[in-house]
Amino acid sequence: MKVPHRISGFFEIVDEINGIKIKNPENIGSRGAGFNLNSFGTTEIHLKELDDKFEPNCQIYINNEELNEKAETSNYILKYCLKDLDYSYDIQVFHNFDLPVGCGFGASGCGALGCIYGLNYLLNLGLSPFEKGKLAHIAEVVNRTGLGTVCGQLGGGLSILLEPGYPCSCKPVKVPDEVIVVCGSYGAIHTKSILNDPQLNKNIKVAGKKALISLIKEPNLQKFVKISHQFVLDSNILSILNLSEIRQLLSDVNKLDIIGASMNQLGRSIFIFCNKDSEKEVHEVLNSYKPHLKTFISSINQNKSFFMITK
Repeated sequence: MKVPHRISGFFEIVDEINGIKIKNPENIGSRGAGFNLNSFGTTEIHLKELDDKFEPNCQIYINNEELNEKAETSNYILKYCLKDLDYSYDIQVFHNFDLPVGCGFGASGCGALGCIYGLNYLLNLGLSPFEKGKLAHIAEVVNRTGLGTVCGQLGGGLSILLEPGYPCSCKPVKVPDEVIVVCGSYGAIHTKSILNDPQLNKNIKVAGKKALISLIKEPNLQKFVKISHQFVLDSNILSILNLSEIRQLLSDVNKLDIIGASMNQLGRSIFIFCNKDSEKEVHEVLNSYKPHLKTFISSINQNKSFFMITK
C-alpha cells in the first residue's frame, strides 16, 4: 500500500467553536493548504489467522524499528479493526517512508491510510472509501499526530482545505508540470507538543485564518508559497521553537531566482519550489548547510487515486 507524502504550507487549527472545545474528533481538524509529493510511505501487512482461543499478536514497525503501541496512530487503527472479529490474528505492520518521520512530510497520514486500506482488504471488513478516510482522520486527531493531512492526501496535488474535519472539503490548485520540489530537513518536531502549546496554538489560528482568506482570493502556486512564508512570520513559530537555522536557511534560499520557499508544517524542514534552470543554485545553497541538513528532491503528485494494494 503506497500513499504520497504531503507537506502543509500553512494551517488554521479548528478544535473549538465559540470558545467551546469540539468533542467529536470527526469534526476537529484544520483549514489550510498543502501538496502531495511523488515520494511515498509504503505499508506492508503480514496476516496469519490464529485459533480463536489465542489473543491477537500485533507488531508495528516503522523503518524497520519495532514500535508497536508507540506507533499510536497505526495502533489505534489496528485495535479498531480487530475489536469485533470472530478470529484472532498474528499481524505485522511494516511502514517504510521515503522521507523522514516527524519532519513535516505527512508520514503519520501515510501510515494511517496505508494501515486502514491494507487491513480492510486483508480482513474483508467491507469499509467504504468514506469510512476508511474517516477512521484515518480520527486516528490522527485522537493521537494528536495531525489535523488535516489525511484529507489533503485524499484530495491530491496542491489543494486548499476549506473546512475542518471529515468529510473533507478540498479545492485543487493548478500547478505547472515542470515545477521541482527540493526539501531540506534538520529533523523532527513533535506535532503533539506544538498543538498543546497555548501561545503557538493561538498564533497559528490567527495566522492560518488570515493566510486562507488570502489564498482563496488568488489560488495559484506563487501565491501559495508566498502566503506560506508569511504564515511562518505571522505565527512567530521560528522564534517560539528556536528555529534559527530554519530562519537563516529560508533567508538564503529566498534570495535565489526561484518560485519560493517556506517551512514544512510541522517539522524542522523547508520546501522549495523551483524550475530546472535554478535547481543547481538551490542545491549549492543547501549543500553549504550539510552535513546537518539532509536534502531530498521530488515533485508534486497530482493523482487523487493514490492507493495501490498488492497481495
